[in-house]
Amino acid sequence: MNAGLTSMRPTVTLKLATSLDGRIALASGQSKWITGEAARAEVHRLRAAHDAVLVGSQTVLLDDPELTARPDPRPARQPLRILADSRGRVAPTARLFATLSLGPVAVATLATTRPDLWPAQTGLEVWRLPAGEGGSVCPRELLAAAARAGVSALMLEGGGQIAAAFIRLGLVDRIEWFRAPVILGADAAPAIGALSLDALGAAPRYERVSTRELGADLWERYERIGA
Repeated sequence: MNAGLTSMRPTVTLKLATSLDGRIALASGQSKWITGEAARAEVHRLRAAHDAVLVGSQTVLLDDPELTARPDPRPARQPLRILADSRGRVAPTARLFATLSLGPVAVATLATTRPDLWPAQTGLEVWRLPAGEGGSVCPRELLAAAARAGVSALMLEGGGQIAAAFIRLGLVDRIEWFRAPVILGADAAPAIGALSLDALGAAPRYERVSTRELGADLWERYERIGA
C-alpha cells in the first residue's frame, strides 16, 4: 500500500467530505450528496489505496454504507472494512454484513459487549478491545488490532466523534478534505467532534501540501506537523 507504519501502528488518513463550514450532514441526518461525482470517484480511489477503511457506528446507522472501493477498474482486493461499535448498536442486517462476499469486515467493540450480537460468518471478525476515554473503544488499541490484521494504511471516514477521538490522541497523520461550495449552518453535524482544547497553542496543526479542483468542489491534502 501507499503508506507504511508510523511508530509500529498503521498510518491514519482522515477523509472529510464537507460543506464550506465543515459540516457533514443536516440536522435530519441527510448527507447524500454534499460533494459531487468527481469527488466521490476520488474517494473510491483512496479507499482502494488503503488496507482498511474505518467508520463509527453513527455513520453506519445514518447512511448504511457498503464501504467497498469501487474505482474503475475495480481493485483486485478490497480493503478491510472496520466498524467501531462500542455499544453494539449496528444490527447484523446492515449492508456491511450483507456484503461479506465482496470483502471482509471487522467489528471493533468492547470486551463487555454481548457475544451474540454479530453471528459468526465467513469474512467477519469481532475484535474485543479495552475502553479508552469516554468508555468507547480505545483508538490506540483499535490500531494495534488493525496492525495485527496486517493493516499498514488505514482511512478513517467518520463520523465526527471518532474523528475527534483519533485527533485528540495525535493519531491522524493525513487529511484528505473534499469541500463543497455549500453552507449548512450550525445546526448541521460537524465533521469533527469536540476536542476540549483550553488554549490555541494546544490545537493540532496540519500543513496543506496540495490543492486540486474537482468540478465545483475543492480537494485539499494536509499532513500533520511534527508527525
